[in-house]
Amino acid sequence: MAPQSPNTFTNPILPGGYPDPSICRVGDDFYLVNSSFEYFPGLPLHHSKDLVNWELVGYGLHREAQCTGEMNLVDVQSRGGIHAPTLRYHEGTFYLITTNVYVPPGDNQPTQFINFILTAQEIAGPWSDPHILAGAPGIDPDIFFDTDGKVWVAGTHSPAKPNFPGEGEIWLQEIDLVNWRLIGERHFLWRGACGGVWVEGPHLYKRDGRYYLLVAEGGTSFNHAVMVAVSDAITGPYVPNPRNPILSSRHLSYDYWVNSVGHGDIVELADGRWFMVALGIRNEAGRGSNMGRETHLIPVTWEREPFEWQEIKYEWPVCAPATGRVERLTPLPLPNTRQVRSETFFDDFSLPVRRREWNFRRVPLPETCSLHARENHLRLFAKPEDFQERGRCSFIGFRQKESDFTYAASMEFWPDSDHVDAGIVLFQQDNLWLKMVARRENGRFHLRLVFAAPDTSPALLAEAALPHYSGEIILQVVASNGRYRYTYSLDNGVSYQPLAETAANLILSRGYTGAYLGLFATGNGQATEAYADFDWVRVMREA
Repeated sequence: MAPQSPNTFTNPILPGGYPDPSICRVGDDFYLVNSSFEYFPGLPLHHSKDLVNWELVGYGLHREAQCTGEMNLVDVQSRGGIHAPTLRYHEGTFYLITTNVYVPPGDNQPTQFINFILTAQEIAGPWSDPHILAGAPGIDPDIFFDTDGKVWVAGTHSPAKPNFPGEGEIWLQEIDLVNWRLIGERHFLWRGACGGVWVEGPHLYKRDGRYYLLVAEGGTSFNHAVMVAVSDAITGPYVPNPRNPILSSRHLSYDYWVNSVGHGDIVELADGRWFMVALGIRNEAGRGSNMGRETHLIPVTWEREPFEWQEIKYEWPVCAPATGRVERLTPLPLPNTRQVRSETFFDDFSLPVRRREWNFRRVPLPETCSLHARENHLRLFAKPEDFQERGRCSFIGFRQKESDFTYAASMEFWPDSDHVDAGIVLFQQDNLWLKMVARRENGRFHLRLVFAAPDTSPALLAEAALPHYSGEIILQVVASNGRYRYTYSLDNGVSYQPLAETAANLILSRGYTGAYLGLFATGNGQATEAYADFDWVRVMREA
C-alpha cells in the first residue's frame, strides 16, 4: 500500500467488525451505527467531526432489560440478533430502527423478525426501551421523515410470489410515532435492479422534490452492490438507474484490495457535498480477513442524465466519480484535518467502569466480571459454561482491527480446584476460536493452546508445563506475515517463552462477523469459586 499523505485518509474508516453502516448529520457532527448481531451492548454508536476520525460514544442497546423477553439477546443463535440498523435525527430526537433476528430453540422453528425503534435525546443515551413494531415483516428497516410531516418505515421482505429463491422486495408503510404502530396501506416499491437477488437494506432520501431509494443487492459476498431508484411519489412507482449498480466490487478482480462492497447510506454535508458509507471486506487472507465486514467512506457527486432524447433527465448519485470503486487512499473530505488511526488499545482497569470497547457475547451471565473486587484489575469469574451455540460464558472481548498485531494480557490465576481454565481467546464464532489458557491438573499448572472449528471437537494444538508458575503470567499472541506466534512470560515480561505457531487464518471470517480478542475463564462444566484477575490488556499494531 502506498504511504498515506497528509491530504488523504485510509479506508476502512471503522476497522474491525462494523458492517451495515448507517450515518446521519446533525449540524457539524456526524453519527454512525452498525450491526452488532449477538453481542452486548448492541448497536455501537460513533461520533465524528470530519468523517474520518470516529469515537465510540455509546450503544443503543446498553441495558440488559432492553434485550430480554421478546427482544431476546440471551440465547440468540449465532449470526442472529441485531441486523442492519438505520440512524436518523429529527426535531431534537435520535431514532434507531433495526431488526432482531431470532430463531427459537427446537427443530423447524420459524425465524422471528422483531423490528423495533429506539429513541434518545443525546447520541450517547440513555436510549429508550424498544418500541416493537407489530406486523412489520422482514429485516433491515429504514425510517424516513417527509417534509409534509408524515413518517414512513421501509423494510425488506420476501414477496408473496417470488420469481426465484432469494428474491427480495422493499415495502413501505406510514407509522404513527405516538402509538408506535404502522398505519394505512402497505406499498411494495421495488425488487431491485440487477436480478433482484437478496434485495435489502433500503434507505429513502428526498432531493429536489424527488424520492431516492437506495438498496443493497446481490448478497453479502463478492456480488454485493448498491443500487438506486427514483420516484416522484414516495409510494412509487420507482424508476431504476440504468447505470446500476452505483457502487460494487463485483466488476473487479476477486483479488482487489477490498471485496463484497455494498450496503450503503449517504449523507449531505453542510456545503452541499455528499458522501457514502458502505461495508467491504479487506482482501488480506484467502480473499478475506479476520475482521470481516468493515465501514468504508466514498465520495459521492450527483449528475444529470445527458441524453437529449430523454423527456425526463433524472439526476443520479455517482460514487467515487474518479474511479468508481472504494479506494484504500482517498482525499480528505474536510480541509485542515488529518486522520489519526489508533494503532493501540490499552486498558489497565483503573477506571470505575468498563471501557466502551468491551463486549459480551449475548447478555452476560450474572456476576461474570467485576472491576471492584480488586483495585485496578478486572476479575473474571470462572463459570461452568464454555462456548456453545446459544450459550453464555465468562467471556469479554473487543474487536480485532488489524491482521498484524501483538495482543497481550497480564493475568493472575491461582484456582483452588483442577480443570479450571483462564486466559485469552481469539474468537470468531461459538464453534470457531483459539484459546491460550492456563490450567491446573493434579496440582500442576500447564499452558494450553486449544482450537475449535465447525463440525469438529476442540483440538489441543500445544501444551507446556509451567513448573515455575507462581500464579502470574503474561499471555501473548504476535500476528505477522500470515502467522500467529503464541508466547508467554513468567517474569513480568522480561523474557518470553514460545508455546506454538499457527497460520493466522484459522478463524478467518467468512464474510459475516468479525473476530474478537478477549479474556476467558471456565470451570469446564463444574461449579467453582475460581477467578482470574487481569492487570492489563494491550494491543499494538505490528509494522
